[in-house]
Amino acid sequence: MTTSADQQPPGQPYQGPPIVINNVSSASASASAVAGGYGRRRRQSAAVHFWLFLFTAGIGNVLYVMHISRWNRERGL
Repeated sequence: MTTSADQQPPGQPYQGPPIVINNVSSASASASAVAGGYGRRRRQSAAVHFWLFLFTAGIGNVLYVMHISRWNRERGL
């Protein structure tokens, strides 16, 4: 007698569905999520840089980088 993954043999206790653990986060992301309890470090966005370059001739990119860097520095991340 064969059993499929969702059928238990008679007399066996139900163990529930298998637990899947996804470990794809990098060490720096998990370390920064704990640092100071403030949450995750803000990252630069390529899409934001693209649109700022188109609409502000690059000046907006400099301001955006300063804003993100200050936000991370104030929170110790």
